Amino acid sequence: MTAVTTLAPPPAVSRRVGLGATIQQTFTLAWRSLVQIKHNPWELLDLSIQPIMFLLLFTYVFGGAISGSTGDYLQFALPGLLVQNALFYTLSTAIGLNTDITKGVFDRLRSLPIARVAPLAGRIIADTFKQVWAFALLVGFGLVLGFRVTTSLVGLVGALALLVVVALAMSWMSVLIGLKASNPEKVQMIAFSAMMPLTFTSSALVPSDTFPGWLKAWSDINPVTHLADAIRGLLIGGEVADPALVSLLWSAGFVLVFAPLAIRVFRKHV
Repeated sequence: MTAVTTLAPPPAVSRRVGLGATIQQTFTLAWRSLVQIKHNPWELLDLSIQPIMFLLLFTYVFGGAISGSTGDYLQFALPGLLVQNALFYTLSTAIGLNTDITKGVFDRLRSLPIARVAPLAGRIIADTFKQVWAFALLVGFGLVLGFRVTTSLVGLVGALALLVVVALAMSWMSVLIGLKASNPEKVQMIAFSAMMPLTFTSSALVPSDTFPGWLKAWSDINPVTHLADAIRGLLIGGEVADPALVSLLWSAGFVLVFAPLAIRVFRKHV
């Protein structure tokens, strides 16, 4: 008789990952997103050229008509352009996630023993570093054109911190769009259609006092208006506490509404 040897099945691989490993994997994937710029330099050009282009166009095309001089308009508009750029760049989070999903990157990551949250957290952290770069670039170029921070270094740092916090909160809406849309083109179309009205019906680029009554009523509660007013106050003086508090309350609302929905959809991909 021939003896039959029965092999025991291999032990199941646990998906439970410790906190230290989760942090390491998150920053590894964040670094992956950042070094992609080396292979796709157009991303850095888009991150750098578009804000400068908007700054030049709004300052020298509309500045004289809106404020009477380009210098006065630059002082008014640069804080609003910082807000516009930060919110528009949350679209890159949505597009990046959608690209990873449609190209099968998430399928490959799913086969690895890594924390399920690491791909999403890594993408958000990488985009936060890009936000800081865009902020520094836009402020630096504004200083060359004649913009002056009339408050203090603390105000400048506070403006950056507030922008990052609000952009992170609003990025959950972009994450949800990126996870639900079928391709990057639809992501850009849907997200841009949501961000454009918010920005251009606020006081970010023009004083809301010039709006019709019905539009001014909306502008007064628009989260972009409060954020632009807070950043303006931190950089060139004015009221800060109330608009900053309202901005943070809006941010909490975005997180409470969109984060659970985005995480629920994200779990289906990992």
